[in-house]
Amino acid sequence: MSDESRAAGGSSSQTLSRGIQALEVLAEAEHPLTIAELANRLGLHRSIVYRIVRTLEEHGLVVRNSAGALELGARLAALARSVARDLQTAALPELTAVANELGMTAFVVVLDGDDIVTTLVSVEPRHLHAAVAQRPGTRHSLEAGAPGLAIQMAMPAAARPALVESPTHRAMPGGYATSHDEVIAGLASVAAPVVVAGRPPAAVAVVYVHHDTDTERIGARLRAAAAAIAAELA
Repeated sequence: MSDESRAAGGSSSQTLSRGIQALEVLAEAEHPLTIAELANRLGLHRSIVYRIVRTLEEHGLVVRNSAGALELGARLAALARSVARDLQTAALPELTAVANELGMTAFVVVLDGDDIVTTLVSVEPRHLHAAVAQRPGTRHSLEAGAPGLAIQMAMPAAARPALVESPTHRAMPGGYATSHDEVIAGLASVAAPVVVAGRPPAAVAVVYVHHDTDTERIGARLRAAAAAIAAELA
């Protein structure tokens, strides 16, 4: 391969990487971003980000709102429709039931890479004026929070890291995990592993404002939901 070809390939890979990073930043942002804000978060010059955004816009992956700020486009949702479709389909009825029974936002997380947990789908309780939101695409360390600990519990024994517990982060004897004030201060979470042979580790969880509550009851309900999801996927 010539030096010119290698340079072209490297440039293309860098552009693709930057485009993916831009999508990740927009997915994690709490509000639509301007070009300047996106450039600042990516650490790139605005002219470079502008070219990246134009390409993403051409493919419908990014759109501008009425104020000209950037947000993810509908085409991205269409592309993602088949990602873990079976897990989403199996989980939604259980998440809906759990959310409404417990009055808490319920969600499913999956292992994303070696050390990141990503929220796949979430359901907020009906008839509740205020609930903690957990957006699909939310990411955090495998070592933080009950969902991460539950994912570790779902991993094959040979691949499972040593479970490190703390006063705010515990694996419980009933087969579920609890945490509080780890991923977000003031919030607590309970999660149970979803174990299906031949499928990546997953977990079902709830998140709520930290207060004295019956975590054993919540853990038992999540274990039942996890078992139902696993049975549907088996």
